Amino acid sequence: MTDMITISGASKHYGDFKALDDVDFTVPSGSLTALLGPSGSGKSTLLRSIAGLDHPDTGEITIAGVDVTGVPPQQRDIGFVFQHYAAFKHMSVRENVAFGLKIRKRPKKEIKAKVDELLEVVGLAGFQGRYPAQLSGGQRQRMALARALAVDPQVLLLDEPFGALDAKVREDLRSWLRRLHENVHVTTVLVTHDQEEALDVADRIAVMNKGRIEQVGSPDDLYDRPANAFVMSFLGPVAKLNGQLVRPHDLRLDRQQLPASFAATVERVAHLGFEVRVELRPKSGAEGLSAQITRGDAKVLDLHEGETVYVRATRTPEIPAPVG
Repeated sequence: MTDMITISGASKHYGDFKALDDVDFTVPSGSLTALLGPSGSGKSTLLRSIAGLDHPDTGEITIAGVDVTGVPPQQRDIGFVFQHYAAFKHMSVRENVAFGLKIRKRPKKEIKAKVDELLEVVGLAGFQGRYPAQLSGGQRQRMALARALAVDPQVLLLDEPFGALDAKVREDLRSWLRRLHENVHVTTVLVTHDQEEALDVADRIAVMNKGRIEQVGSPDDLYDRPANAFVMSFLGPVAKLNGQLVRPHDLRLDRQQLPASFAATVERVAHLGFEVRVELRPKSGAEGLSAQITRGDAKVLDLHEGETVYVRATRTPEIPAPVG
């Protein structure tokens, strides 16, 4: 697979703050790559640099083999969708989606056919006459994606596109975006701070921290083989066990002591739908930790606060816990 986007040695400062720190990064053609990290990690700055909305102090950006480092945004052949999409309130859904094609002076017949096709693809075929105020938040973001795709961009950039929506709508739109990408295959870069969103939607994830990329790989690679403690900690909950980090679902609870297990007191049992979180305090005086077990296991163990259980790891962590 060839690379659609290549970033070499990109650095960006805002006063004393280093937003990008000598970043090297590639995005394969046709991929859906997520930039994942906490606030201030540099992910939005990197996305905006690809778009041409920000300009790195140093480094080079190429799209489809062309150096676009000094090229203005409108000449980079990209589509961009923000968290708060600025739709034209006085225009219908059809007019909003068609806008980019009209300013490019495409023939009316071509515009109609393209808009009809995209409205069908994004599930808004029956809404073309409505105005943005008459749409739900999820529908407005689907309109925004249709508008970005209308001009057949080489690259689609999504900056926290579902961040302002409630949890159920975000979940539905994640599934929809994955299906959409499988249909249109446009190279897509998604910025998110939501680990579940990145793991669910992307085929590649780049984890960012303090302006640098800590690790790039498939969701399985990053979750099962994190490069360091930061990546492991950011991609889901962790517990510290004997100086190492371990996933709570990799902890096994038993009523009897087994090899490599230790005694702990049950401090709280929280039923969270399909799973149960058990908060534990090791008898040794070590810091507390949580285990995630199935409802079935919880029923068999019949755990209650104040009881003693024995804890062991079913999977040995691959990286040490951070010092201190």
